[in-house]
Amino acid sequence: METIKNLIAGEWIDSSQGDLLEDRNPARQADLLAIFPSATSENARRAVETASAASSGWASMPWPKRGAILHRTSQIIDRQLDEFAKVITREEGKTLAEARAEAERTRDIFLYFSGDGWRNAGDVLPGANEGQLIFTRREPLGVISVITPWNVPAAIPAWKIAPALVYGNAVVFKPSSLTPLIGMMLVRTLIEAGLPPNVISFVTGSGPVVGEELVTSPYVAGVTFTGSYEVGSRILAQARAAKKRIQCEMGGKNPLVVLRDADLDLAVELTVKGGFGLTGQACTATSRVIVDVAIADSFVERLANAAKSIVVGDGLDPKTEMGPVVSQDQLETDMHYVQIASAEGGRLVAGGQLVTEGSLFFEPTIFDHVAPGMRIAQEEVFGPVIAVIRSRDFDEAIEIANGVQFGLSAGVVTNNLHQAFKFADAINAGVVKINEPTTGVVPNAPFGGFRNSSANTFKEQGTAAAEYYTRTKTIYLNHRSN
Repeated sequence: METIKNLIAGEWIDSSQGDLLEDRNPARQADLLAIFPSATSENARRAVETASAASSGWASMPWPKRGAILHRTSQIIDRQLDEFAKVITREEGKTLAEARAEAERTRDIFLYFSGDGWRNAGDVLPGANEGQLIFTRREPLGVISVITPWNVPAAIPAWKIAPALVYGNAVVFKPSSLTPLIGMMLVRTLIEAGLPPNVISFVTGSGPVVGEELVTSPYVAGVTFTGSYEVGSRILAQARAAKKRIQCEMGGKNPLVVLRDADLDLAVELTVKGGFGLTGQACTATSRVIVDVAIADSFVERLANAAKSIVVGDGLDPKTEMGPVVSQDQLETDMHYVQIASAEGGRLVAGGQLVTEGSLFFEPTIFDHVAPGMRIAQEEVFGPVIAVIRSRDFDEAIEIANGVQFGLSAGVVTNNLHQAFKFADAINAGVVKINEPTTGVVPNAPFGGFRNSSANTFKEQGTAAAEYYTRTKTIYLNHRSN
């Protein structure tokens, strides 16, 4: 068992009030990974003030030197992939294969953004007058508050922290209280790679206590948040009231549309990966499958058989194909939606029960004959629960797919290239997948949703990250001789 401390003013410290919380393995509740402090508003205030004091010195470091620190961070993670993966599995519950993939993705994110230390600092523009030179320069915002969820506890912090740092910002990082250990490992790795410890602060504890200071402090220039719509909408309102630059990625109710010409084996494979991979606990998870009525019976039969064959268990067991849900609260949410779907007329064709009584192992669950207006088809569950909705044709499938408040990720399964592009044009989602699972993104591509999935301000990752983490200054220079 480890004791997690907060990193404030370059020192690892306990909470000023000494309150401690427990970090337990969802697969084995007796496995206590760590205890960690519940930071106070005073701790958070000091963390922000420290970051503010360090920001100008960090911003003045040459860009390539900042990039070199991220590159060394990537190298350290690469040497420690197995350790990172094991901690992710023990802390969050996903399978070891899924956790290793996340560790590799975390490594790649730092590697990708390290390259921005050698590029993207601005542009040179033609002048309108004789002797005139116009150029732009990207400058950091100052202090960025990074507030992250539990479901992707290494890669999501990485894709926020890496660009924030390489563009010259100081960071205050608050991980989820369900996954603080992997967050601390990430910060330690950055410091081992050469990051000055006062450039990043690490605070754990209650969102209402710590988060309030991280969002409203006058020392904070920007807030980047990933999490639920309920929390994100409050943060968005607070940040806008305080005139902060804000980036929020929130919920999803992601559809996979299976057209009449689709390869059913591929459609089932993509549904299982997108809906039950990561225990369905992903903002881009497939939670609705909209299938053409002509092939629906055959598809549902194959999907139900595939779901029933999934091995659910401890993610450290190599035979496990789906880990536990992350917490008792999440389990109760999953079971609550199963009850709601049954009461509203959905037909349960697989799952819906605990694998083992008293555990957090929940069966992969499928409801068929779901109507588009049912709550199971409208509200984010964030668990291994899929609603199958039958459509008469392409146009109705699009109407159903777009008929929710969210617009994060959406996929289509088809062998018709025309229909694939027609889907991409018509769907109201920030990420579109064609013959791929709705989950999974890469570091060099912009990521973000539409409607209530996002603040609809700035995208994350890829070249889009520079737009959020920097401000652009335009400089006019006239070198004409007299």
